[in-house]
Amino acid sequence: MQATNFVLGDYLKRIGYKGDVQPNLDVLVKLMRAQLQSIPFENLDVQAEKIVSLVSEDIVNKIVYSGRGGYCYEVNGLFAMVLTAIGFEFEIIGARPMFYPHRRPKSHMVLVVKIGDQHWLCDTGFGSFGLRAPLGLHQLGEIVQQDNETFRLDKNERDEFVLQALVKGEWAKQFGFDLYPMEMIDFSLANYYNSTHPDAVFVQRYLVMLQRTDGRTLLSGNQLKQLRGSDEVITEVAASELDTVLQQEFHLRRP
Repeated sequence: MQATNFVLGDYLKRIGYKGDVQPNLDVLVKLMRAQLQSIPFENLDVQAEKIVSLVSEDIVNKIVYSGRGGYCYEVNGLFAMVLTAIGFEFEIIGARPMFYPHRRPKSHMVLVVKIGDQHWLCDTGFGSFGLRAPLGLHQLGEIVQQDNETFRLDKNERDEFVLQALVKGEWAKQFGFDLYPMEMIDFSLANYYNSTHPDAVFVQRYLVMLQRTDGRTLLSGNQLKQLRGSDEVITEVAASELDTVLQQEFHLRRP
């Protein structure tokens, strides 16, 4: 995935990364962590009744040069451009969210990166219980600790991979995926649904999340949730306080 206005150096400056940029696992881990801790997952355009653009140049301009974030197609789309520029081998994959009470289509976008003979699941745009670093598909069945979060990769009866997160002592399914490659254009309908349909969670309320080294900060509707280790503080955000919270906690301004 490429964009005519993508400059790797500008992206690295945006995420505050100054290390090597070789296509190896160490660099992949550091880049994913740096992006997750500097570029927020956010749906401010949807809340402003805008249809999110999947045009590569628009994604770069929005996130790299305008200091914004985005949801999965945007932030993972940007990460795909980074992988392309550095020389990583990867595929764009469609994933099925599984935390809803009923079956959903494959509306989530992830990346699977190949390094040597191993494949690594990367995702910089899932929101609450999202990965904090790449997860190896060869780690199937293992309990993997990433900072203060715990994950497990399983397989279901359809032979799909299923990412699970340990939430309050219980394993909770996050999303399922196979290894069938997709293209950005394949997510056009899902993006339109998530940008416009009243049943889409992004249309219903603000969702903004930024990972921290010791936890995460999440704005969901009018609740600000600050997770630091095992401690969680929830604060009600009045409409008059929204802009201040977005600026102070996420360095964002509403469009």
